[in-house]
Amino acid sequence: MKLRCLLVDDEPPALEVLAAYVREVAHLELVATCDNALQAFGILQQQSIDLMFLDIKMPKILGTDFLRSLRHPPQVIFTTAYREYAYEGFELDAVDYLLKPVSLERFLKAVAKASSTDAPASAEPVHAANPEAFLYFRIDRKMVKVVLRDILYVEGLKDYVRIHTAAGPPLVVKQTINGLEEKLSESNFLRIHRSFIVALDKIRTYNARHVEVAHQELPIGRLFRPRVEEALG
Repeated sequence: MKLRCLLVDDEPPALEVLAAYVREVAHLELVATCDNALQAFGILQQQSIDLMFLDIKMPKILGTDFLRSLRHPPQVIFTTAYREYAYEGFELDAVDYLLKPVSLERFLKAVAKASSTDAPASAEPVHAANPEAFLYFRIDRKMVKVVLRDILYVEGLKDYVRIHTAAGPPLVVKQTINGLEEKLSESNFLRIHRSFIVALDKIRTYNARHVEVAHQELPIGRLFRPRVEEALG
């Protein structure tokens, strides 16, 4: 399974370079290129996108403002010629920030930070209505059963996730956090940050910036704040 990529840049030469780089990487798939945010929005509504390469300084709307407008954004790697936008980019939970002209070496380093596409053994979303709902994960050459009600929170670690449970020590699994979020989409879990998914019924306290789960304060990403506020009321 490949990471489906969308390239957004108002400079044709920059688009051509990125498109050529994407085609060089076996686990990337180029879905579309576009030169403005409005066109990108339309593609995001119609296509499944895993990773978006997004220019910042574009006509009509900045890439950073466009990202803020998305309710369920894909992973984003910002591309720009302006170093001063770097801090804002990372504040928006971007995977990485590439300065133009982008070298192939730097491009590959950024892509490596994006989630891998390994999926859990279960192919369907898991429903919380079943108290015995579970998933199997491949750990140390064997399939390990994890009951969902035991999960406290999930932590993304580049190409892996660390599953914190009430049943024992954390489990480290080669798995994309995006893929795991899809499997938990109809269950008692909420993505609060690019790197964290929490069990709703395990949240002890929360405020505008953090939730507390199992005596751990976990950050709420700025892009995820509206959905957290909606879920927690």
